[in-house]
Parts: sequence; C-alpha cells; structure tokens
Amino acid sequence: MSGTSNLESFDPEVCEGCSFKTSGPKVPEEGRSKTMTQSIVHELKLQMRIGLPLVAMNFLWFDKLTTTSVFLGHQGKVNLAGGSLGFSFANVTGFAVLYGISATMEPICGQAFGAKNFKLLHKTLLMAVLLLLLISIPISLLWLNVHKILIAFGLKEEISFIAKRYLIYLLPDLPILSLICPLKAYLSSQGGMEGVAMAVWITDLIVVILLTGYVLVSEGLKENKWKEAGRLPNPVESVSALIIVFNFEYLLYAVMLYLGTCVATRVSNELGANNPKGAYRAAYTTLAVSVVSGCIGGIVMIACRGVWVYAHHDVMIINSVKKLVLIMAVIEVICFPLFVCGEIVRGTAKPSLGMYANLGGFYLLALPLGMSLAFKVN
Repeated sequence: MSGTSNLESFDPEVCEGCSFKTSGPKVPEEGRSKTMTQSIVHELKLQMRIGLPLVAMNFLWFDKLTTTSVFLGHQGKVNLAGGSLGFSFANVTGFAVLYGISATMEPICGQAFGAKNFKLLHKTLLMAVLLLLLISIPISLLWLNVHKILIAFGLKEEISFIAKRYLIYLLPDLPILSLICPLKAYLSSQGGMEGVAMAVWITDLIVVILLTGYVLVSEGLKENKWKEAGRLPNPVESVSALIIVFNFEYLLYAVMLYLGTCVATRVSNELGANNPKGAYRAAYTTLAVSVVSGCIGGIVMIACRGVWVYAHHDVMIINSVKKLVLIMAVIEVICFPLFVCGEIVRGTAKPSLGMYANLGGFYLLALPLGMSLAFKVN
C-alpha cells in the first residue's frame, strides 16, 4: 500500500534528483540538476512554514534567561553566580528531562500524522502530559534539597542557598512545562506551531516586562560581602563568565532547535506516509543548512563578543567572557550539524542510536576531558 498520496509535500520529481533508480526514461544531467534544486527549494519552504513560528518562540524564551542573568549581574557577583547556578541545575535536572521525554513523542506523533492515525496521535499527547506531571514530583523534591547537593560538591552555603531560593520560586514552571512541551511536540508534528508559539512568546514577554518593572522599583542594588566559594581559582568570576557565555549560546541554540524540530517533523511525517525518499531529502537539506548556520553562528559570536559584556561591569568577568566566546564560536560550527544529526535519528523513531552516541560522546569522552582540562591542566 502506498502512503505517498497522503502527504502534501510529496513530489514525484524528487526521485529523479536522487540516487535512486527509476523505471522511466533517462533524465538529462541538466534536467537532474534543475529537479534537485527545485526539490531542495520546496523542502526549505516546507521547513520554513513549520519552523519560523518556532524561531520567534525560542528567541523570546532564551532572551528571558539572558535578561534575568543581566539583572542578577547588577546585584553582585555572588547573586549572579548563585542564581545562574540555580538555573543551570534546573536546566540539567528539570527542563532537559521534561524536554527530552516530550521529544520522544515527536517521531511517534509525526509518523502517526503521516499515516493519518489520529487516535494514536491523541493518545500519545494525553499519556505524555500525565507522564511529565508525574516526573515533576521527584524533580521538585530534588530542587528543594539542592543546597545539600551543592555543598557536598564543595560550594559554600551562601551560593548554595541562593541557588535553592532561585529554584523554589521556579517550581511552578515544572507543571507549566509539563503541558507546554507535549503541546509543542503535538502541534509541530502536524506543522501547526503558530498557536502554541504565539501563546508562549506572549507569556514570556509579559514575564520580561514584569521582571524589568520589579528591578526598576526594587530597593536598589546592594553590594554583597559573602566569601567566594568553589574549586576553581576566582570561582565566582569563573561561574559568572561561563553563564554569560552560555546565555549567548542559548540564542544560537534557538536556531538549532528550529532546524532540529523541522527535520525531525519532516522525516517522521515522510516515513509515516511511506515515503523514505522524501525523508532522505529532508535530512540532507537540513544538514547542509546546519553547516552554513554553524559557520554564521560562530562568526556572529566572535563579532559580538565585545558588545555582549557591556551590561556587566567587572573587568575580570569581561576579559574571561571575551576569551571563552572564542572557544564557543569554534564549538558552534560543530554543534549545529551534530544537533541536526541527532534530530534526524529521533525522527526515525530510533532513539537508542542517539542514546549510545550521547553516552559515548558526552560521558565517556567529553566529561573526563573537561574535568582534566578544568582542574589538572595549567
């Protein structure tokens, strides 16, 4: 049974531009090139329709984090380090978990939508929401005890309790994300991101406005006299500089998410409609775009590294940020295509391949190397 008629994006000419054999007459080389170009342009248009609302939503979400860090920076180095550490802990133990679990429903929903199996589509959404709400409970308990974990890893109580206070006021975001993440995956798998994208960025815009107003009318900036903590030399400056660079990287990550969501959706839709050639076309088109985007992102980071730190006043932090941005710029060139490759695998509903790749790359190679470079190499 052929499922290609169910997919509006299917183009018979695409096969002539690929390396697959066809039963028709041989197409001239010039016609092949023209067909290939047309298929790539067609694919880019489809992905732009899916991803442009997502780009606006991601930029507003990550810009909210950047704005928060800027305000923390004006309250002192210790507050910046403690608050940023709290968010990093929340991102690793909470947000990344919720986003990761909800991401597993995207290939299921994408293939279900491509196969017109709407019953499975709705069932997946409901089960994902219930699962994330249940997972939010142990995450909340972990956040409430974050100070004990940080102290056990060598941080002083001052920074640890600032991180805990930050996480306590961040707890309501867990049930909210438990609803937003499945809805995003549900709608993006069908190419219907506009509604949820508008809802999220409008909400985040309100949060930014309220946060700005709170800072402007607060009692003023207070200089903190707390003792520095941590295992690195100048630990507060080190943590603060790293978080500032990550905030810059988050803005580029918004573009990565756009590319990744688009290719995962397109690949899963095409496979669900029994059109592997269309899935292959979506994969190599997005991979090529990711290579170009990574190079552009690295150039932007280098060009803006002096502008990005103007909101901060500590000379040591400013100099550290300028050095770290150069390293991150090189990493971005690799991260863009690497992230897209992972999303292509996710779109095929074979997450075990990505799991083994991440396990080997991050935990067996990157983590020991990072610890050695951070603590042992001068």
